[in-house]
Amino acid sequence: LIAPPKTDVSTMGDGGNVALLLYFAFWYLGNSFYNIQNKTALNAAGGKHAGIGMTVATLQLGVGTIYSFLIWIIGYNFLPCCGFVAPTKQDLPKIGLSDLIKMLPVAFCSAAAHSSSVLSLNAGSVTFAQIVKAGEPVFAALVATLMYGNPPSIYKWLCLPVVIGGVIFSCLKPDPVTGKYTIEYDMTSLVMASIANLFAAIKGAENSKLLKSKDLKERIGGVGNQFALTEVLGFFISLPVMFYLEGANFPKFCDMFTTNGVLSYNLIASGMTFYLYNELATMTIKKTSAVTGSVANTAKRVIVMVVSAFVFGESLTFEKKLGSAIAIGGVFVYSIIDEVLKPKKAVDKKKV
Repeated sequence: LIAPPKTDVSTMGDGGNVALLLYFAFWYLGNSFYNIQNKTALNAAGGKHAGIGMTVATLQLGVGTIYSFLIWIIGYNFLPCCGFVAPTKQDLPKIGLSDLIKMLPVAFCSAAAHSSSVLSLNAGSVTFAQIVKAGEPVFAALVATLMYGNPPSIYKWLCLPVVIGGVIFSCLKPDPVTGKYTIEYDMTSLVMASIANLFAAIKGAENSKLLKSKDLKERIGGVGNQFALTEVLGFFISLPVMFYLEGANFPKFCDMFTTNGVLSYNLIASGMTFYLYNELATMTIKKTSAVTGSVANTAKRVIVMVVSAFVFGESLTFEKKLGSAIAIGGVFVYSIIDEVLKPKKAVDKKKV
């Protein structure tokens, strides 16, 4: 008999591969629904020029904050039930003020990345925002090199021009008369998506530093609590920014929220799907290899683009299709190239 693969009881229970497949499915489904609900809520709030985008982003985190406290009050996390696994125990983290202070950089970057992503989506199309966000490895490489003195390998650097070239090509639009190409994009969407990439890259680096402390990890009490704490802190960090930027429009937003069912439903729903799909993604990737995780992330972005384009009637031109394929392909190679080349190096050393 062949022994079944080892699984982490804290998140996978006895679900095994069936649970893993279901987690993948619900992760993709949640991500697609989040983008649809998010864009629908933003459109219902008035779109790019309504001055309510930051409010929507902040209150999405507020929904996740309420859900986090409900989990701590109940004492169980029911998300593993998506994989037909028993709920896992999730008590309130046993952390102090000093621990919360240590978590602030990660929470700040997480909140900034989320808000910037929402503002990018508010300004442009879902497909354009996804294409630009595919360029995150470019920012990760620059942040690791300039801020943390930990540059990626030369192989990864060589992948970055492919990613950048794909993003640029996807913005090209041919003139119907002359056939000459011009770059077509929304500047606000581009800038906000780029800021989101920057903060996501810093968050990843700061999170790695944070988790090096085994004592802190034990006090936090697992992946579920870590994500919940990040969401809660991110919400309270975003609140003053929201009132500073859009406080004058808050009464108008409250009136719209109470009278516009499309806005209220999709804001609450997007807040929940954002929380749940991110936690599912963390649970799923933790149970897979680096290569599998990279493939999953690549497939996720493609699925979100196709589904969103269909739902919102966004045109996928030849340039968008080819450019996004090049960019996402470059990201995939960037994610796995070091892992793929490691065995070859090991063999070469043994021969020597």
